[in-house]
Amino acid sequence: MQGTASEATLVAMVAARERVRRTLGKEPELVAYTSTQAHSSVLKAAMLSGVVRGVSDDVHLRQLGTDGVYALRPEVLEQAIREDLAAGRQPFFVCASLGTTSSGAMDPVGAIAEVLKRTGVTAAGGWLHVDAAWAGSALVCPEHRAMLEGLEAVDSFAFNPHKWLLTNFDCNAFYTRERKALLDALSVMPEYLRNAATASGAVIDYRDWQVPLGRRFRALKLWFVLRHYGAKGLRAYIREHVRQAELFASWVEADGRFELATPRSLALVCFRLRPAPGEEPAATDARNRQLLERLNAGGKAFLTHTVLPGVDGAPARYVLRMAIGSARTEERHVRAVWEQLAALAKEA
Repeated sequence: MQGTASEATLVAMVAARERVRRTLGKEPELVAYTSTQAHSSVLKAAMLSGVVRGVSDDVHLRQLGTDGVYALRPEVLEQAIREDLAAGRQPFFVCASLGTTSSGAMDPVGAIAEVLKRTGVTAAGGWLHVDAAWAGSALVCPEHRAMLEGLEAVDSFAFNPHKWLLTNFDCNAFYTRERKALLDALSVMPEYLRNAATASGAVIDYRDWQVPLGRRFRALKLWFVLRHYGAKGLRAYIREHVRQAELFASWVEADGRFELATPRSLALVCFRLRPAPGEEPAATDARNRQLLERLNAGGKAFLTHTVLPGVDGAPARYVLRMAIGSARTEERHVRAVWEQLAALAKEA
């Protein structure tokens, strides 16, 4: 149990760095990879672990372009890896996202794993980490497990029950297939920590799986959630939010003034006002920004926004985000938000 997905990414990256060093028997110039839509914690992890030389270092952390639904493109990853290998640099870590923060995009984990195997990164000790901070909670439902295709090839997987599984902050579930890599990278044994149980292997010292020495009892609050709701209750909770998002997306698609900016992802809907005929992209963005500001100023609802990159050379787009995830959100609340948006759109 980590505190957050950010901590999980850092732990995975530090373990990957040590494993590649041990596998190759040298200190190579390391390169990590993720998509432009990945969470900023990947960059922060690279900064904290010393992989990059600063925020703007795009040589040692390559944030790669995405496809039309904002998922990492395996062919772009492979090209970048081969370029770095040819330049004498060593690829060592890839962070794939299941449910990116901006749009809920799902990276193709299986295809990414194949790229690492095909380019020799896996054989060199390279690490594939999956950040499913938000979307991972949906995996309690069998119908959403298709996103796990290729999971058998990853080295670590993490999601936050505190995001969408009714657990109070903070609580991250971090899975890894190779405990030894974490211990090699993170174990320290000063005299005051030595004890017979550790020396005999009778206990698992989870302090060696994380950054801090001390650990909060995060498992207890997650246990209470699991005991109270059970699998059936948790699935009903997730399914109701997804149903509400489907309903909201259907209203957007049925209204000619609006459009979906990208396909709905679970309980996240990215949408916007359509461009008026002949309208410049900046003007469309301004109308959407004004719409969001007026909605939020009303005090009855609060939506967030993001800016999604343009596809095939198109300009970036300012979009609104309907994110459904509260235990108290009901269909009537979602409908009320849509009615407010529809009314405000008449003046936009």
